[in-house]
Amino acid sequence: MRGLRLLAVSCVMLAGLAGSAAAHVTLEQGEAAADSTYKAVLRIGHGCEGAATTAIRVQIPEGLIVAKPMPKPGWQVELKEGDYAKSYDYFDTPVTKGVKEIAWTGGNLPDNFYDEFVFRARVTGFQPGTKIYLPVVQECGTAVDRWIEIPEAGKSEDDYEYPAPGFTVIEPKAR
Repeated sequence: MRGLRLLAVSCVMLAGLAGSAAAHVTLEQGEAAADSTYKAVLRIGHGCEGAATTAIRVQIPEGLIVAKPMPKPGWQVELKEGDYAKSYDYFDTPVTKGVKEIAWTGGNLPDNFYDEFVFRARVTGFQPGTKIYLPVVQECGTAVDRWIEIPEAGKSEDDYEYPAPGFTVIEPKAR
């Protein structure tokens, strides 16, 4: 009898660990071709400590240019713009500033529901094999989850409690 209880407790503990490992903000596509447009689909699978998600903010890293969010019914979209560290070529036009952060606010995504927040951006100036991370802050009323941890060399997203979602740049597709 004692062995069965110990087994049951172990199974519950393992299930809890598996649930927390899968409870991250993730991207639908894990790869994007260099010098192409990437459609970033941020998947939100839960709220913060049981509270409903009321805002999602994503930082747009240097080299992702001309970012444009997809409107979401019931949510307001806010853009923070700024100067890029350098000029980028966008179809033979120099681009020196653009969106640095996108925020979807004022909505209500209950903890037991799932949703996606979408934007697109041009992947510019990255070598194939580069991993690009998109730090995300998830607000749930007064609670906040900061999915902003970027792995150090030799570590992976699995080594962190709040990893930033990321994708890998791959070779451009042949035309």
